[in-house]
Amino acid sequence: MGCVHGKCCCRYPRSSDGDNREDLGRYAQVQTHILAGRSVESAQVPSHNFRLEYSVLTQRGFYPESPEKENQDSYCIRTQLQGNPNVHFFGVFDGHGQFGTECSVFVRDRLVEILSNDSTLLDDPVKAYNSAFSITNEELHASDIDDSMSGTTAITALLVGDMLYVANVGDSRAVMAVKEGNRVVAKDLSSDQTPFRKDECERVKSCGARVLSVDQVEGLKDPDIQSWGDEETEGGDPPRLWVQNGMYPGTAFTRSVGDSTAESIGVVAVPEVTTVHLTAHHPFFVVASDGVFEFLSSQTVVDMVNRAADPRDASSAIAGESYKLWLDHENRTDDITIIIVHIKALSNVVVPQPREMEEEQRTQRKKHRRYISLRLLRKVIGQ
Repeated sequence: MGCVHGKCCCRYPRSSDGDNREDLGRYAQVQTHILAGRSVESAQVPSHNFRLEYSVLTQRGFYPESPEKENQDSYCIRTQLQGNPNVHFFGVFDGHGQFGTECSVFVRDRLVEILSNDSTLLDDPVKAYNSAFSITNEELHASDIDDSMSGTTAITALLVGDMLYVANVGDSRAVMAVKEGNRVVAKDLSSDQTPFRKDECERVKSCGARVLSVDQVEGLKDPDIQSWGDEETEGGDPPRLWVQNGMYPGTAFTRSVGDSTAESIGVVAVPEVTTVHLTAHHPFFVVASDGVFEFLSSQTVVDMVNRAADPRDASSAIAGESYKLWLDHENRTDDITIIIVHIKALSNVVVPQPREMEEEQRTQRKKHRRYISLRLLRKVIGQ
């Protein structure tokens, strides 16, 4: 959703101009069904003898009041971290504010580099994640980018063998498909960090934040009513974070990277990390910006991926449906970025790696030498 000065905060009224709506519909249809330039890539996971097949789509939103506005989303796919063929990284970064693009690109580049250079990554991925987010946040503050009222969310997935570690800061989302009998159900791997969450709301209040919707701040609704329903039904005027005596920053999230002003009222860059042991019951996962999930449920997204033979067709269908729903509710759309990762041929049988095989061979040779020595010793004693 972003900050009150960012891309997701202005509540545009639905247009009564039929021609304008027709133009928007044509724009969405053209922009969201282009496959040119996209491909399906793959990465092997030799330790467990399976592979990943993945595709990505990123699409600029439509902003009628800011036609030159650029796509503030960015993404990162990095295979074989630290030169290890069993370690792969996927991330989506949703920038917001005046310098949101610069923030998302900065975090996209630095977070994965810091992880790549962390010697503890394979031993303790959760610790490495926390450290990487903290360092990236501090580096962004110290950079030439003005992040006082700008920043980015980050939803990332780190695969280490058959373990998946999902780290979330903000309100983008990762979703796992899980086979249950004849059904494929959606399991959220992240929880949107917004004031709709009671725990997050109480945390930022304890740091000095006022939590109010725009209507409450503007005096149109009672500010003492601290109940906003749920995000599905009350997303049009969500609760936001404000300093005690000012009309800023107005963030609709409780965690982000950057947003140095909002840090004083509890907005932090500390990730929530979810761990999943992958099995044959996990056919794919999706990592996407909140432009996808503003109007589409996790289950709907999983269903659309499951129906498509090609992940490129799935991502185009999801983007197209997202755009349609945005335009049904507003006269603009959000930026949309989707990474779909299919998990192929996973059986959870551990395949010995070259180093492990070499060590096993050395052990067997030692055993064989001991066996020969004992036979010779018995012959000598017998003589």
